[in-house]
Amino acid sequence: MQPRIPRQSARDQGGVPPTGADGAAGLSEELAAVVSGARRRALRDGDRQIDTAHLLHSLLESDPEVSAVFEGTPQMARLLGYLVQRSIGYGLRWQGTVEDSGAVPVVTSAEGFSPLAAGAMGYAGARAARRGGGPARGIDLLAAILVDSESRAVEVLGRAGIDAHEVFARIDDRSPRSLWGEPPWSSR
Repeated sequence: MQPRIPRQSARDQGGVPPTGADGAAGLSEELAAVVSGARRRALRDGDRQIDTAHLLHSLLESDPEVSAVFEGTPQMARLLGYLVQRSIGYGLRWQGTVEDSGAVPVVTSAEGFSPLAAGAMGYAGARAARRGGGPARGIDLLAAILVDSESRAVEVLGRAGIDAHEVFARIDDRSPRSLWGEPPWSSR
């Protein structure tokens, strides 16, 4: 009898987070835990790669700063329902496919991540650098997974009735505009 969850090598269990050009992962302890949770979720769902929806789910469950962005959102229960039932419902059509909108170059150095998730990890690091250095935090990653409107995270948010632009604006409202810059879809 085959186990439902595929066996993991020691390398898969610890995982290899995406790295920048300098080879440093640049993740805070909290964000490393988020990535680990997303990796477990991807394996449980039978996915070969961590995608942005896995990252969103893990962020919502483990990062209080990210959860605070969604405080008062009446559709939160629906969002969590979509994310929790992904492997038996809504996300079944994603199984066996790679999350890639074509909007960002394919990142090959981020083993175990979809191209969009790897790009989001890189963008989160860049946001942290603009903040003045230090490792990327969950709020950086949340902003990063909202950047591409074709990402699975943005699709799930939309299905739940939550506008990704509004979420990005809430993140932006919490920080000085000069630090985060404009969202990519803003019209200057």
